[in-house]
Amino acid sequence: MKKIIVLLLLLPALWAKAQTTYIIEKDIHYYPEADYKKDAYINSQCVLDFYYPKNVKDFATIVWFHGGGITGGSKEIPKALMEKGYAVIGVGYRLSPNVKAPAYIEDAAAAVAWAFKHVAQYGGSNKQIYLSGHSAGGYLAMMITLNKKYLAKYNIDANQIAELIPFSGQCITHFTIRSEQGIKDTQPTIDQYAPLYWVRADAPPVLLITGDAEMELLGRYEENAYMLRMMKLSGHKNTRLFQLQGFDHGGMATPAFPLLLKEVAARQKQIK
Repeated sequence: MKKIIVLLLLLPALWAKAQTTYIIEKDIHYYPEADYKKDAYINSQCVLDFYYPKNVKDFATIVWFHGGGITGGSKEIPKALMEKGYAVIGVGYRLSPNVKAPAYIEDAAAAVAWAFKHVAQYGGSNKQIYLSGHSAGGYLAMMITLNKKYLAKYNIDANQIAELIPFSGQCITHFTIRSEQGIKDTQPTIDQYAPLYWVRADAPPVLLITGDAEMELLGRYEENAYMLRMMKLSGHKNTRLFQLQGFDHGGMATPAFPLLLKEVAARQKQIK
């Protein structure tokens, strides 16, 4: 009898979710028009796709940065994040060797600035913007959250980000940036282009997710474990790390998506 009552109570919410219509607007430029007119590469790369629920008030938005080592890949709206009640922004950005650091980091910040300035026009809440991405995408999300200067350019405090949830992100200086500097991928460095360089106590909540330590790319799990430790030592109270046993670097995204969705739902309740 109790189960029937609970089901009846849930039916209106389930029905509303089933009836939600989603819209996608593609190839939105996130830089000023003048930048596109003077640079064909910016015009082709620096665009985003915005997928959102129609007629929903104060929805949360997940900004998703694709992976590909900062040398490949393209903007995407992951299917695992679709029809879940959230908006998703798939970000395109410039790639190496066509550009060098910090161009692609600046692109990531510009796209997030677009989200903060525009989601309310579609019914979303700029207090519910979450940053995520796989591999290089996770790295970009970490860089613009922890190094506040990138969003400060747009008069946005990076601490306004609801939560940072990178998938297998590089925490030392990214290997592509090290390659640009003439450093091999097995030579770790930590400089201004390393999220680890910018650990701070007042950052938004952070959930780090990686694949299996023995199956990950290079030392990706250990980098994230060190990030966890240094964030804690800096005084940050809400950094956590999940290691997905049995999943390699490419495969870890599949089991990580449900964790991302669960985290957004929990954080939503805290903010509200």
